[in-house]
Amino acid sequence: MSVQCEAVQRWRGAEFALIYIAAPLVHFAFFDTLGVFAPLGVLMLAGVVLLAATPGFGWRELADVRALSGWLPFIVAFAVASVVIIGGLTLALVPERLLSLPRYQPSLWAAIMVLYPLVSVLGQEILFRPLFFRRYGHLFGSQRAAVLANGVVFALAHAFYQNGVALSLTFLGGLVFGWVYARSGSFPLVFILHGLAGQAIFTLGLGVYFYHGAIP
Repeated sequence: MSVQCEAVQRWRGAEFALIYIAAPLVHFAFFDTLGVFAPLGVLMLAGVVLLAATPGFGWRELADVRALSGWLPFIVAFAVASVVIIGGLTLALVPERLLSLPRYQPSLWAAIMVLYPLVSVLGQEILFRPLFFRRYGHLFGSQRAAVLANGVVFALAHAFYQNGVALSLTFLGGLVFGWVYARSGSFPLVFILHGLAGQAIFTLGLGVYFYHGAIP
């Protein structure tokens, strides 16, 4: 490896540590001051700049839907599995919350169904899929290691919720979304999957673990 390549590797490693490790830890430590969306907004802007500077990346990739048709069975299976798993966890952990949002606050539920993918999922997916794999994936030596690392840092980014349910679900979600993106290279696909998972969480009742800090 040339001196220039080594320098690029070190610089990319520093970027990775800052974005995916240091920033989430700062967010965790100062959550009461920073809130949920301001840090995501700052990181999304940084991610957009870095993604634009990544060799070989084109913005058209974010709207390339050609891979979707081949993954339709997976999308359906994922949606069904999400409902079963999240519904089961809701019944086991907070049965009184089952379908509480659409039943008792239908207007808020409808707003979340529409806005959550646009306000939250879009930024997260840009940061954790195209930026992660296109700019930093090579740091891990193999696709399997990169997918595992993706799950870990995706969970770390949700540590400010301060509960094991959020950490566990985001780790598993990160593994699935990372694996799908590594296999397909499709941003629309992982955007849809992430949106479906989040909508299931808020509809079925586990959203209580994703509203704010630790659950009493």
